[in-house]
Amino acid sequence: MDTRRLTRETGLEARIAHIVEPIVTDLGYELVRVKVTSQNGTTLQIMAERPDGTMAVEDCETISRNVSPALDVDDPIGRAYHLEVSSPGIDRPLTRAKDFALWAGHEAKVEMETAHNGRKRFRGILLGVRDGTVGIRLPEGSDPNEFWLPLDDIGEAKLVLTDALIEAAQRSAPANDNDNDEHQPD
Repeated sequence: MDTRRLTRETGLEARIAHIVEPIVTDLGYELVRVKVTSQNGTTLQIMAERPDGTMAVEDCETISRNVSPALDVDDPIGRAYHLEVSSPGIDRPLTRAKDFALWAGHEAKVEMETAHNGRKRFRGILLGVRDGTVGIRLPEGSDPNEFWLPLDDIGEAKLVLTDALIEAAQRSAPANDNDNDEHQPD
């Protein structure tokens, strides 16, 4: 299954992803997403996980310790910021083809870069992956109610928090821990 990230950060987030992704990958993790927010002044969120989908506090600390020096040297943000390294969490973003396959049977929101069959937003049950597309079944009464969307055209996708998702997450029991550090530019 294709493990490349479908997520396409832009601007500052793309620059940061370019810096941190090789480090995260070399450590044996997969980068899920990079996001810069105005939370607590400025917060840089780096979301990552092990290839098996797990993540522990120690993993977050390892990533934080290793990406911090690279971020300090390149200084892409240019001002004080908080670094937050975390797992994707239960209502995680779906950023790889394998995510759509793994979470088939669960509800998700998918936003396309360009309209597909006259719409850009879809919410329904994931059907899996085939031939470079992801299937989604919309609620009863939608016509048509099943779509196969090109993976390369997905702008953003995430799982919807439902009782079934919570039960599935509890069965697999991956950790959802955060490591937060404040960083000051030199």
